[in-house]
Amino acid sequence: MEIYLDANATTPVLPQARAAALAAMAEDFGNPSSIHSTGLKARALMDGVRARARRVLGAGSGRLLFLSGATEGIQTAVLSALSALRERAYRRELLLYGATEHKAVPEAIRHWNALLGLHLPVLPIPVGRDGRHDLAWLREHAPRAGLVCTMAANNETGVISDLDGIEAALRDSPALWLVDGVQALGKLPLRLAERRIDYAPFSGHKLYAPKGIGLLYVRDGAPFTPLLAGGGQEGALRSGTENMSGIAALGAVLAALEEGGTFRDAATLAAYRERLAAALQRAFPGLVFNAPPGLCLPTTLNFAVPGLSAKLLLDLFDAAELRVSGGSACSAAKAQPSYVLEAMGLPGWQTASAVRLSFGPVADEAFIDEACARIRVCGESLRESCLDPSAPGQALPADGLTRFVVDGACCYLLADAASRRAVVIDPLPELTGRLAQWLNCQGYALAAVLDTHSHGDHASSAPELLAAVQQPRGDVDGLGWPGGVDVIELGALRLTRLAVPGHTRDSTAYLLHDAAGLRLAFVGDTVMPGALGRSDFEQSAPLDYGASLRRLAQAVGPDALLLPGHDYDDRFASTLAVECAAQPLLADVLAGRLDAAGFAAAKARLEQGLALTEYQTVACGARVDAGCARACSELTLDGLHALLKEQPGLRLVDVREPYEQRLGQAPELGTGLRREAVPLSGLPNALPRWLALPAQTPVVFFCRSGNRSAQAAQALRRLGHEQAWSLSGGLALWPRPSMAADAAFAI
Repeated sequence: MEIYLDANATTPVLPQARAAALAAMAEDFGNPSSIHSTGLKARALMDGVRARARRVLGAGSGRLLFLSGATEGIQTAVLSALSALRERAYRRELLLYGATEHKAVPEAIRHWNALLGLHLPVLPIPVGRDGRHDLAWLREHAPRAGLVCTMAANNETGVISDLDGIEAALRDSPALWLVDGVQALGKLPLRLAERRIDYAPFSGHKLYAPKGIGLLYVRDGAPFTPLLAGGGQEGALRSGTENMSGIAALGAVLAALEEGGTFRDAATLAAYRERLAAALQRAFPGLVFNAPPGLCLPTTLNFAVPGLSAKLLLDLFDAAELRVSGGSACSAAKAQPSYVLEAMGLPGWQTASAVRLSFGPVADEAFIDEACARIRVCGESLRESCLDPSAPGQALPADGLTRFVVDGACCYLLADAASRRAVVIDPLPELTGRLAQWLNCQGYALAAVLDTHSHGDHASSAPELLAAVQQPRGDVDGLGWPGGVDVIELGALRLTRLAVPGHTRDSTAYLLHDAAGLRLAFVGDTVMPGALGRSDFEQSAPLDYGASLRRLAQAVGPDALLLPGHDYDDRFASTLAVECAAQPLLADVLAGRLDAAGFAAAKARLEQGLALTEYQTVACGARVDAGCARACSELTLDGLHALLKEQPGLRLVDVREPYEQRLGQAPELGTGLRREAVPLSGLPNALPRWLALPAQTPVVFFCRSGNRSAQAAQALRRLGHEQAWSLSGGLALWPRPSMAADAAFAI
């Protein structure tokens, strides 16, 4: 059973709200504009819900409109306010909005400001470190404000606005005031009639009503311009046939609020939040909360853990079936730092690593107990994976290759469990802390920290990594190779080097051998998937490049796996055979059709962009249409079952990381199915084995959402195994055992 802790994004529908919606569909289905008995029943239902909303919100005599949700309410309010400003003779007003507002507000302001031809200055109201508005700044600008937009409570942090302080700051201002009440509904007393609030939008799906229903409060006397004109519904203020099932469901939620008994009181919710906060702090020592809990909704926690990315934490929680988010659900897919936390002045690591946990006011004791238990096992999984920077961990010895990527640059950690020794190839400064934590936790010694070439724009981070694990650098050359040693041994593995000048004069490939022979090669920027490294730097050796490629081909052959120093398209690895098919320039030099000078000249023309020749595909990196490639390699769950019947030798591969795999396995598809766990970061370990399978053997990858498994499938396909597939939607779409309708409702 999942534990849903993303209630600020949306909520399930309250059982009594579902019943009310179904009744409205089956019995009170009339059009409230009709004058026959069925229509009059619908009108009575709608009027009853409106009256209840007025009481719950303390709306007094103001108007309440039913509409599709908060975004429509915001658009309507902003259009109304700006249309009124356009009629004024004095046109020097400012348009102000809180710097931490939901994006729907500033985007609506900019849209209508331009469309109505006002072109008034739009300014964000600064907030302090606590997330609250700078009231002194607001008082200073209030006399010139035409519209001020603030929110009752922030959707990301839960910070509650000082509405009384804002109202005092606007005391002598002519500004119209919009208050986004979405997160406040059911959690805060708004007392709309007691304040000078002109507009307040609400959204039903944030409080157990269905999506597609909302409310807009408009104070008596506030200017109003309909967003939708048509049949004149809602007193001609919002045309369009009313969403009666949604209104009925919202009415049931409002009834539960008014009657009591369904929703927990503020003190109980605050106690629940304290228990969740304590569980988080125990699971993740060093965790910091991004907003003062005392100023926040009792149902919201926003936090960050030093050294752990938001993505890692989200994957971890999701594997434990704890649903949390990285911030606003509307912008979560954009993978950008939180603008809300940036506006609060928090450091970059917090804004980029923030996680939001939010629960609804119907949560109960059992729900909180289970949430705390799962948070605990999440912390244990991190420690077992040596990923908790503040704890020693109890991990099993790691073995094999792990790949890290930072902005397209690749770093490799090669570990041998038998000898407890490791080698790092192409270290990156951003990974120093993480690698040191892993090495110290595992108790591995560094046999070497190697670079495949010197870098023109930065020095190697090898000294910093060695210092972080308190290991002397020793006698090494400029790329980190130990002096007087021809082979670096890691148990049964052997690492040798091959000079391949070209990209730089000191470019070096590292060849990994096992008992069976050459296993793979780390080639830096000599050969990258779909492209060759540049050779127009001051430290390059362009006339040596062609000979180096031939030397590499002689050493590794056409089919050995090549691991690059940069991988911008998540191709993971390549072979010379694959690259020759994609890069005519490489094929020509390896076949002897170009000598060193001819190769250098042709490559220079490509790098300078001066020639439209058959070699231009190299400059473009022979890019693949990623959308097409992904679609062609995806399988639905039904497709997987069908493929399994045709190919009983199918391999099913879980590419989630170990800290996720520890927390939950995929449901069984059947007996005898060959399953294995190969995390995406360790994909190069298994690629040679899969490439050696019979061509007809399907390899099907899955992960949490389908994104990482799609990368794995495409990588294997590019290397020549066409029967590589990704499970579309991943575990998120995997059927789970059915539950009673209300079994997991308390969120």
